[in-house]
Amino acid sequence: MKVTLVNTNLMKPPVVPVGLDYLATALKQKGHDVGLLDLCMADDWKKACDGYFEKNQPDAIGVTVRNTDDCYFASRDFIMPGIKRIVNYIKTKSPAPMIAGGVGFSLMPEKALDHLDIKLGIAGEGEESLPALLDVLGKTDEYRKIPGLVRKVSGNFVRNPPRYIDLSTIKLSARDTVDNLWYFNEGGMGAVETKRGCDQNCIYCADPLAKGRICRARPPEDIADEFENLLKLGITHFHLCDSEFNLPYEHAVAVSRELADRGLGDRIRWYIYASPVPFDVNLARLMKSAGCAGINFGVDSANYSMLKTLGRNFMPSDLLYAAKTCRKQGIAVMFDLLIGGPGETRKTVSDTIKFASDCDPDRIGVAMGIRVYPGTPFADWVKSEGDRKKLHWGKTKDSGFFAPVFYLESDFTSCIQNLIAGDERFFFPHARNKSYNYNNNKALVDAIKGGERGAFWDIMRRTPVPKRGSEIEL
Repeated sequence: MKVTLVNTNLMKPPVVPVGLDYLATALKQKGHDVGLLDLCMADDWKKACDGYFEKNQPDAIGVTVRNTDDCYFASRDFIMPGIKRIVNYIKTKSPAPMIAGGVGFSLMPEKALDHLDIKLGIAGEGEESLPALLDVLGKTDEYRKIPGLVRKVSGNFVRNPPRYIDLSTIKLSARDTVDNLWYFNEGGMGAVETKRGCDQNCIYCADPLAKGRICRARPPEDIADEFENLLKLGITHFHLCDSEFNLPYEHAVAVSRELADRGLGDRIRWYIYASPVPFDVNLARLMKSAGCAGINFGVDSANYSMLKTLGRNFMPSDLLYAAKTCRKQGIAVMFDLLIGGPGETRKTVSDTIKFASDCDPDRIGVAMGIRVYPGTPFADWVKSEGDRKKLHWGKTKDSGFFAPVFYLESDFTSCIQNLIAGDERFFFPHARNKSYNYNNNKALVDAIKGGERGAFWDIMRRTPVPKRGSEIEL
């Protein structure tokens, strides 16, 4: 079949649609003719659609939904209405059936299909399910066999059980569909995914919903091949899309060792998300030798009671050890804090800010308010026990949590501002020019155009604070 994949993510700086690149590779391996309509690259997405469909008439169209919103309390930007406008416009250009997918879609597939008025979608991984669906497209009696397929039957949505892919059986390293070099030049970094799934118990996290609770790792050899393929294009800085690279620990060791053994450590720089545990000097040293330049630790809190409430499995002392270990190896460190969960008080906030500051990471991001995703333990708690007066919606109030809604125990803005006053290490959305929302962040876009490369937080760390009013505040 002739299949067109559509990237609907228009955020700037642009983030490479690595999932579409992997999906395209799988489709090509099954013999399909794959085209890409990447609207992120277009100055005018309508004109891009016009030009594409004047030359191409696909048999099926895959529409990716990477995010439903920007996951940021200060803005609460709901992205789905914009994606719906794109979908509606494409419908006027092509009669081909549409199939929705992507991480954002997989979190709330029925709501997304209903909102976009699309009949078919795949929740979870598409590398096996989408080719299988194309083989039987239009034969509705065969649809029940397609893992993760979501469809409407007699007015009701039906979702097939997922089947998570054994990533050791497929090669995803080609990366020859998306214009990865354009994304590197415009977005400052390439992207690689080394594993999928997360078995952690963070009460608010939607990653297990989208990618499953069983961790499945790609072969280190295929990952290293992917780095080499992208390096040949001139891409030297990367972000690893894994939820937490060092879970499991053995996988992080194997990937780092393969990169180091191939001599890539002196030629590439890469950044990761990581858990404070398990983490030690041996892993840090190996990652550094493989080219790791920075680690964003998902810290959330440095107060023991709040860590337990949020379902985290480490102690405050682990944060100090992780930061010191990285500093000795010359790896930049970012702490991400999540303030405002159930039971948060001025004291717990103070404990967290002071302890995080004493750990002396290079940067500390402070996010206030927790996004409530349906299907998470946190959403169940909010529905059964939470105080609904502590919920904060964006422009769209949706009791089903499809549109962005955040839980905030109390407004700690003034408390946080007093605690971080004058400390340039902190990113906090309520401090002018200190926001680190990457959605349409002009200062970040300008820095990348000026030649900065790397993870967004590290670019902002190295970039002078812009003059007042030169950054878009959301």
